[in-house]
Amino acid sequence: MFHVFAALAQFERELVRERTKAGLDAARLRGRRGGRKHKLNEGQTKTLLAMAGQKIPVEQICASLSISEATYFRCLRAARSVTQGTIASLALAVLLSVDFV
Repeated sequence: MFHVFAALAQFERELVRERTKAGLDAARLRGRRGGRKHKLNEGQTKTLLAMAGQKIPVEQICASLSISEATYFRCLRAARSVTQGTIASLALAVLLSVDFV
């Protein structure tokens, strides 16, 4: 008897998963994204990077942008990974464009 209930519960769970996935896919097609909004917009991120390049203390940057130090370092890490990815893709493009004899 318990096996029957377990099978029904598993079937119902699969239906819920399928419907949830279909709803999320439909939302993405409409241009909607889930999750929390970013604390910093693009302009604030550029300001943060500029201030960090000028060797302004972390505490002062965080206070001026009203962010935590964790957000500051997360933003720096994200900017660094984008920059490294860009450099790597440029290097690959140069390598692919060179004719080897």
